[in-house]
Amino acid sequence: MRNKGKHLYLGRNYTDNLDLFKKELGEGESFDIIVREMRIVGRKAAFICIDGFVKDDVLTLVMKALLDLPRKNFGFTTIKPVLERTIPYVELSTEQQVDELIYLVMAGAILLIVDGSNEAFVIDARTYPSRNPEEPDIERVVRGSRDGFTETLVFNTALIRRRIRDPKLRVKLLKMGRRSKTDICLLYLKDVADPALVDDLTNRIEAVEIDAIPMAEKSVEELITPGNWWNPFPRVRYTERPDVAAVHLLEGHILILVDTSPSIIIAPATYFHHIHHAEEYRQNPAVGAYIRWVRFIAILMSVFVTPLWLLAALEPGILPAWLKFIGPEKVGEIPLLAQFLLGEIALDFMRMAAIHTPSPLATALGVIAALLIGEVATNIGLLIPEVILYTAVVAVGSFSTPSYELSMANRLVRLFLLLAVGLFQVPGFLAALLIVFVLASLTKSFGVPYLWPLIPLNWPALKTILVRSPVPIQNRRPSVLNTRDEWRQPAPALKRRRS
Repeated sequence: MRNKGKHLYLGRNYTDNLDLFKKELGEGESFDIIVREMRIVGRKAAFICIDGFVKDDVLTLVMKALLDLPRKNFGFTTIKPVLERTIPYVELSTEQQVDELIYLVMAGAILLIVDGSNEAFVIDARTYPSRNPEEPDIERVVRGSRDGFTETLVFNTALIRRRIRDPKLRVKLLKMGRRSKTDICLLYLKDVADPALVDDLTNRIEAVEIDAIPMAEKSVEELITPGNWWNPFPRVRYTERPDVAAVHLLEGHILILVDTSPSIIIAPATYFHHIHHAEEYRQNPAVGAYIRWVRFIAILMSVFVTPLWLLAALEPGILPAWLKFIGPEKVGEIPLLAQFLLGEIALDFMRMAAIHTPSPLATALGVIAALLIGEVATNIGLLIPEVILYTAVVAVGSFSTPSYELSMANRLVRLFLLLAVGLFQVPGFLAALLIVFVLASLTKSFGVPYLWPLIPLNWPALKTILVRSPVPIQNRRPSVLNTRDEWRQPAPALKRRRS
């Protein structure tokens, strides 16, 4: 062994090298650490790997090829090219640094150490437990591809490369976590994405000091967007669909893929990125525009229906004559604000119960919700029918929101508006609405204004959001991303964006 700076490197003594790996990896303490010793051309050698990560057929083929080598007296300088020619596997490399070798073993690679060599051979024949790509449950479409991201990083990058076969596509591999050493990939088109933003995201990820990120992509989001933890508006978009990821890549966004997670991060993302869905582009433009507007209406209803109805019930004088029927005939024993809050809490109870309920019992859960929360609550006077009706309307609007993160943020906004209306009526509603609007206006996603292209106003870009435009005129990239069109040569110098 020899020290060089802060790092430890392999020596030529086989016994010392093997003892070091056995000690660091816990061979004998952990049942899945495999150390297979043998002789290669008369020299001591050992394979080191982790059971469950190794392709058995590849390891058997490599061992057989090495055992068939003729027994010759190879010198220290000749053993390396002999093994490189003999090992029948594509992904083969050498490494001397001990920390890197230990990381490679823990990541699933096979190490081969040979007596007299101060370099270990790394055979990247790893395989991970995984499931087949399948359509994501929360991003279903009527027509279109049925594949989705999985928990295996290399599968996910392959799904994207299948759709974008551009040599300018870059896949930058990073690591995060002192103990977990989780693999993280940045994907971007080199001649389209903002290089300042690429550098910024790379620096943010490399600067993180944490033991592990067991929550994968959500932990990464919170770690690279410091200072904004209590802002409910999501500043990145998540997707599990490769086609959606490919579209954002072409626009100039940067994708962040985290190993063990099927959800990938799209950055930067504005409010309007969260209200688009792939289904709009799987239909013709007229139908897609209709679907988009219906979705917009559903999202607006999920935020404003219950606060506005409560405002009309508390101050019926603000309603025109033709809307006088909106107010309740009988309020009941419980104030309307308390009824709406009970309805919101009950809705969250049912949502959480649905997540944790086994599929065979889901129907029974729906019956319980309909009978207990609906009919029985009305009969005993706990809730009036209008409260149940409008709470159900906002629930449907929330489920129509493509982004789950945005639907949760909208739920908090709705509760804030309800409290403001219940306590202060019209002044409270206007003040709360102004606070929410100012908060959204001041929010930025890695330097991009959250309400762009509404604030600041960019009418051509806003038109593409309001109306689903045909494919032939969609070949424009958002100017706010500071992207570079490949037909412009040379590319203009880009200033570093502050986030």
